[in-house]
Amino acid sequence: MLPRGEIARRLFDSVFYRGASAVIEEVRIGLGYVGVRLDEGRVGLAALLLHELPAVCSVFPDAGKLAGSKARSLLSNIIEGQNPLTKALGLTAANAILSAASGEDERDSLSIMKLLPEDHVAMVGLFTPMVPKIEATGAKLTVIERNPARLAVLDKKESGRILKECTVAIITATALLNDTLEEVLNGLGNPRHVAILGPSTPLCPEIFQGTPVNHLGGAAVRDTKKVMQIISEGGGTPAMRPYLRFVNLFVK
Repeated sequence: MLPRGEIARRLFDSVFYRGASAVIEEVRIGLGYVGVRLDEGRVGLAALLLHELPAVCSVFPDAGKLAGSKARSLLSNIIEGQNPLTKALGLTAANAILSAASGEDERDSLSIMKLLPEDHVAMVGLFTPMVPKIEATGAKLTVIERNPARLAVLDKKESGRILKECTVAIITATALLNDTLEEVLNGLGNPRHVAILGPSTPLCPEIFQGTPVNHLGGAAVRDTKKVMQIISEGGGTPAMRPYLRFVNLFVK
């Protein structure tokens, strides 16, 4: 069983020394995403879970102090962050450090899964564009979502049953930001394919070794200026999509 926060701790350990000399050049905090640009043009993204931010979290106290500082100053937030914003900043910095090692497999993530009509897909976190594509395969789809503004929230017992029964699990990388990833992975039965997907995904296969995860689907930034502009203007994945390169890595 994976203890809560285990994957975040592994990620911190993996990137801390890799990013020893990395310097933050730019930070953008929007309504849907956080973006960090490091020296050498490395860029990382992470979603911002606005609906899970504490009501008292209205301004960021370190504003004006991040550019020019070491990336390491943000990395500890991966494990010590007290809310989804600080955790997102830590994950974004880690993703920027990892960006230099992004994979080159650019196939559609669903094509890799080879869904069949007999599959039962558990989608943990709603990926709206994927829904019609999954349904077109004939596979059964059940969405487990925490945000009631997006979809009806299943009770814990029903969610647990679906995780046990599914043959394919598609899990949003934002589960790293609300400390639910280990609970989801521990709840899985014996699925044939488990994917962590989304631009927040840390492209770091070694941190998932010994877990049910075998597929990471993340994003590399193709146009830094445009992506940072979209983040600042409150945009999300649909607006950024033309300026990202979606890549897949696999856990051996």
